[in-house]
Amino acid sequence: MEQAVWLTFLIGVLAATLRVATPLIWASIGEVYTERSGVLNLGIEGIMFLGAFVGFAAAAKAAEVGLSVYLWLGLLAAMVAGAVMALLMALLSVTLGVNQHVSGLGITLLSIALSLFGFRLVFGESKVLPSIEPFAQFSIFGNIPILGPIFNQYLLTYIAFILLVPIAWWVLYRSSFGLELRAVGENPEAADAAGVNVYRIRYLALVIGGVLMAIGGAFLSLAQLGAFSPGIIAGRGWVSIALVIFARWDPVRAMWGALLFGAVSALQLRLQTLGFELPYEAFLALPYLVTILALAIAGRNAPYPGAYLKPYRRE
Repeated sequence: MEQAVWLTFLIGVLAATLRVATPLIWASIGEVYTERSGVLNLGIEGIMFLGAFVGFAAAAKAAEVGLSVYLWLGLLAAMVAGAVMALLMALLSVTLGVNQHVSGLGITLLSIALSLFGFRLVFGESKVLPSIEPFAQFSIFGNIPILGPIFNQYLLTYIAFILLVPIAWWVLYRSSFGLELRAVGENPEAADAAGVNVYRIRYLALVIGGVLMAIGGAFLSLAQLGAFSPGIIAGRGWVSIALVIFARWDPVRAMWGALLFGAVSALQLRLQTLGFELPYEAFLALPYLVTILALAIAGRNAPYPGAYLKPYRRE
């Protein structure tokens, strides 16, 4: 009996780990693309927030008129919103050469403010948060014991692990675009001399990153929660930045970092139900403390891209 209880506990932790890690994988790989080009996008928290709101609002309105593909329309709307904010970030940091810390934080503040204002305009002041029927979960292993419950996940989770991570790795290390991206991030002057359009590559990297970040935010409102609330992102954007440094700007390592955060987060949720006499705030802080510890250990002497945080001006 005791073994069955612990097996159920372990299955629940593993299944929740994959779900919690999903938005972090989308967002952190988006940040990997951005930072590999030499641009730090501190707007990631706001872009995720905006993606969650726009995706939910678009899906809710599409559902009201009876469109069966309302969730996919919401996801598409979130991607467009992420791309727009990324273009604004590119205008500020790449074209105008504004300090990347200031412009990134400005994007975060603007995105959050627009989302909260838009939420009031679209849904009013109702005390009951609106909700939608979210993406369904399914298992690629069917009813097979253990594997079936663990892999009872959302489609965006499968896409993140099976497609996004391998494709991101291939693009960065095996494609001509990835070579140009890494060259721009390391030495934009040499890349420019070799015929690479530095501005175009950085714009593309920021847009790709913005779209992926927005998908990470939309996952929370369209899949995991089926609703939108002011605390929906809860610092996941900042965690993703830490994971990128922990991963040393590698997509596969970023996935493992996201799984580490997801595992600790899933574990703390279940530890609260076991009767440990600790304030619940201590459990909530545990994943973030582990992230900081992992960053402190793995991020020491991290090989930052050579042109990191440096605006490029063609002479």
